[in-house]
Amino acid sequence: MYTAKQFRSYFFRGMAALLPTILTIWLFVACYNFVQNNISTHINQGLVQMFLFANDGYPAVNDEELRSYVISHDQSWLNRPDGLRQEIARPDVRRGVRQAKLETFWVQGVGSGAGFVIALVGVCFMGVVLASVAGKALWVIIESVLIKTPVLKSVYPHIKQMTDFVFSDQKLSFSRVVGVQYPRKGLWSVGMVTGAGLRRIGEVPGEEMLTVFMPASPTPFTGYIIVVPREETVDLEMSIEQAVRFFISGGVLSPDSIASGGIVEKNRV
Repeated sequence: MYTAKQFRSYFFRGMAALLPTILTIWLFVACYNFVQNNISTHINQGLVQMFLFANDGYPAVNDEELRSYVISHDQSWLNRPDGLRQEIARPDVRRGVRQAKLETFWVQGVGSGAGFVIALVGVCFMGVVLASVAGKALWVIIESVLIKTPVLKSVYPHIKQMTDFVFSDQKLSFSRVVGVQYPRKGLWSVGMVTGAGLRRIGEVPGEEMLTVFMPASPTPFTGYIIVVPREETVDLEMSIEQAVRFFISGGVLSPDSIASGGIVEKNRV
């Protein structure tokens, strides 16, 4: 019995050590495969067509390769050696062999990584273009067309809003961590202050309001925004990083400023 408990303890300890690394590698591999299968493949196919058009001598082909190519498409050529020699002399047969060799290297072989690299360079180049005044003006025109397109206008603005939130240089900033009785009195929740309350609500006489983001657990990048009176919040001795770990762990990783008996009311404002 002791051995089973010890084995279980060692097993979970090993999983706790290895799982973050395994998940990180899996995430990068999944992203690479997605780009490779949905974007890089088409870029590599474009490279194949470019080489076929630009250089008739690349890659070099010999008579045996031409013969094998023709026979693989029609076995009857084995019984017609004279016709086979005429068939392999056709330009389209040579082009087909060249295309097959190019696809073997650039699409299925070691050259397939070129599409991934070109995709990364293309994204960086797009960023450089959009950083210029002309690029911004052009992109505004393109977006205005997308927003007015009947089907896209119901999807594109919402996707753009999410991508702008993730990739924008102006990140959402939290000033401090507070405790709030939410969603009802007597039930405490932990939130992060994002700023002052809405202007209209803040005009209520005698009420100073705060806008508080209430993250969901274990995914703190989603949640709710509430506007509460400042006097109903309790400042917690937690950093933003500690609060994020608290949310992700479901409350397991609790800093010292949260006691087991409840929220320690310090620096009440």
